[in-house]
Amino acid sequence: MNQIIQSAYPWGHQRRFNAYAQYFERTFGERVQKTTIDAGFTCPNRDGTVARGGCTYCNNDAFNPSYNDPKKPVVQQIQEGMEFHANRYRRAGKFLAYFQAYSNTYAPLEELKKLYGPALEMENVVGLVIGTRSDCMDEEKLKYFAEVSKTHYVILEYGIESTYDKTLERINRGHNFQNVVDMMHLTKEYGIKCGGHMIFGLPGESREEMMAQVDVLNKLPMNNIKFHQLQIIERTHMAVEYRKHPENFELFGMEEYIDFMVRFLEQLNPNFVVERFAGEVPPRYLVSQAWGNLRNDQILQKIERELEARDTWQGKFYQGNEV
Repeated sequence: MNQIIQSAYPWGHQRRFNAYAQYFERTFGERVQKTTIDAGFTCPNRDGTVARGGCTYCNNDAFNPSYNDPKKPVVQQIQEGMEFHANRYRRAGKFLAYFQAYSNTYAPLEELKKLYGPALEMENVVGLVIGTRSDCMDEEKLKYFAEVSKTHYVILEYGIESTYDKTLERINRGHNFQNVVDMMHLTKEYGIKCGGHMIFGLPGESREEMMAQVDVLNKLPMNNIKFHQLQIIERTHMAVEYRKHPENFELFGMEEYIDFMVRFLEQLNPNFVVERFAGEVPPRYLVSQAWGNLRNDQILQKIERELEARDTWQGKFYQGNEV
């Protein structure tokens, strides 16, 4: 019975979800690794354009690897990232330049070209991954990315975080959910791949509300999706709030989160490539309790074992139109 089910997975491999690693191997014919870049951007909800202070949960230092430094040229950061990954992932032969820190389209297009251009000229760089906000994109930039995508892999990753406007307002996001929806559809109209980023456990959302978001997400024209559990990080407004009013937070324990993610995955559009299930923050940055210092790959193993134990998979209960 299992063999029959596995052969019917629409993503074409034996894993029980549409996995990022296999997607890239299928797309490029070999392992491709992202190497992150901090190009010194900020966000419109940090500099006063739409708000100040940034998203209440965000301290990007907690996610930046050691080789990322906005004082370094983009090419140097990529080169150091390639060397880092060559030691860690010996099969990696091609790389994607991942502009990750803050909002990586929050500048005039001519300034962006000066950053993206040198990255695209590097040997073994096969494309761009651009982390940004939906309110930092416009048609001029989409036309540029559409042109680049004729010769390179390009994906625009938009921060969704939550589909509830009440939550977006509470975390000082500075835009509503409809803004994300509209920009994702416009991105698709230009023929550009796009992804989304979600956080589970944000204050003010019940577990039922979190789970209900899957039906909304399933309708978005996304290629990839990332999931993070909320972690309270030092030097953020949320850390201050958490210390003052911990009763306002209902953070996930590891076993509860695995159960939640499995049930969420069962309803998730099987066309979405799942890039990650959880976030990993160095313990020195954490205010909230860590999950025993587990790495992302260990959490992934637990989720995959649970999928197998329940004989379930991504999209088992999905009902909807193809994206």
